[in-house]
Amino acid sequence: MMESREYFNSLFDIYKELLTKKEQDAFKEHYVEDLSMQEIADNQNVSKSSVGMTIKRAEQKLEDYEHKLHILKKNTQIKEAIQSQNYSAIEQIIDN
Repeated sequence: MMESREYFNSLFDIYKELLTKKEQDAFKEHYVEDLSMQEIADNQNVSKSSVGMTIKRAEQKLEDYEHKLHILKKNTQIKEAIQSQNYSAIEQIIDN
C-alpha cells in the first residue's frame, strides 16, 4: 500500500495539471493530507462514493499519462544512472 501511495504521489507531482480541479482536490486530500473518503465527502458536501469515483478516475488518468509519456520512468532511470555515475546510460535515456 505504501508503495502505491508513493507511486501515485510521484505521478501526481508530474501530471497534476492534467487533472481537473475536482480530481486534484480530492487526490490531494486523500493522498497528501491523508484524509479518509468520508472526511473528504464531508468537506466537499458530496457522497463518499462520489469521492471514491473521483479519486479512482484521477488514479486511472495518472497511470494512463505515465503509460503514454513515461516521464516518471525516465526520471527514475536518470536518477539511478547519476547515482551510479553511468553517464553513457544517461545519454542513452535522453536520446530515447
